[in-house]
Amino acid sequence: MRCGRFMAGAAGVVVSVTVALAGPADAGVDEAPGTVTDLAELADRLHVAGATTAERLTYRSRGPRGPMLSTGVLYLPEGAPPQGGWPIVAYAHGTSGIADECAFTLRPRDYYLTSVYPDLLRAGYAVVISDYVGLGTPGVHPYLDGPAQARSIIDGVRAARAVAPSLGTRWAVFGQSQGGHAALFTAHLAPGDAPELDLRGAAATGAPSNLDVVFPLAGPWLPRLPLQKTTTYFGMLLAGLRASAPELDIDGYLTPVGRDVLRIVEADCAAEADAQVSGIGIGAMLSRPLDDPALLAAVRAMLKVPTSGYSVPLYLGQGLTDLEVPAPLTLELIAELRCAGTDLRVDWYPGDHLGAAREAFPDALDFLRGVLDRP
Repeated sequence: MRCGRFMAGAAGVVVSVTVALAGPADAGVDEAPGTVTDLAELADRLHVAGATTAERLTYRSRGPRGPMLSTGVLYLPEGAPPQGGWPIVAYAHGTSGIADECAFTLRPRDYYLTSVYPDLLRAGYAVVISDYVGLGTPGVHPYLDGPAQARSIIDGVRAARAVAPSLGTRWAVFGQSQGGHAALFTAHLAPGDAPELDLRGAAATGAPSNLDVVFPLAGPWLPRLPLQKTTTYFGMLLAGLRASAPELDIDGYLTPVGRDVLRIVEADCAAEADAQVSGIGIGAMLSRPLDDPALLAAVRAMLKVPTSGYSVPLYLGQGLTDLEVPAPLTLELIAELRCAGTDLRVDWYPGDHLGAAREAFPDALDFLRGVLDRP
């Protein structure tokens, strides 16, 4: 089988999810990543069945351009920890927005509180959730900045272990959508970034990929796409870049309509923003093509999912009717990973973006058991 891109042309018409780059905040340059700066009990609504501890942590992490703060949540299972401490599942959440009020641990979806987290706890795993840097903390949230989000997850595990001696070193990462993208970057970076932790694998559902290929095709000519939330995702990308990289002159690419979209996504969470901008096409936002080499290089560094060099097993779940992360983009990712010899399990589901995540959960949990329950 010849490895290489087999559908770059098709990728140009299925752009679906985008990215934003965050700038640095004063996060304590002299303190190590994972240093906890605040710890608080969660409100009753954020408790989950089977958790003996429900705490919100603020901790030092690393953004795209320097130290930043992140928040996260730690849930501990009932009972006595096994020898070596509780194994950890770091849950990487999907898109919530870029405004501070959109922090996932402040307003998680009920599905996770009533199904996903309790099931992980019953399986004998501690659960650590990161909001990612800049989401509810100083600075702009680097939406879909893969390396920054991976470091947020890694440092969240470090922070959890700093406050909970019952946690072991065995861990895996599990994410959906934006979190699936983050999980893949975590699997690639963590073994070298955190050798003191024993990463066993990564499970990702609805993970956007190959967006670095389709991004350069955006311009005033781009019609409205038969997908979902593209304008909202794209607006979050440009809002983050405008805030953190003024040298790129993002306003110089925008029409008045585009500037209004950015104002909305900066102020409202993803669902509320999408209700306001879904009728606007990406082409209507742009006054000229996104063809500056510096801009494209920054986007590639954030978006491009690594396709080789993994030292742990991966699980990918994809919905066949997903209109936010279209299956053709994932199909190319799968081909590239397999050509590189990656230890990879793939399952396909009939559902859409969120429907497939629900359908995939039993298989993802089976994968997590397989990598975490072995000695």
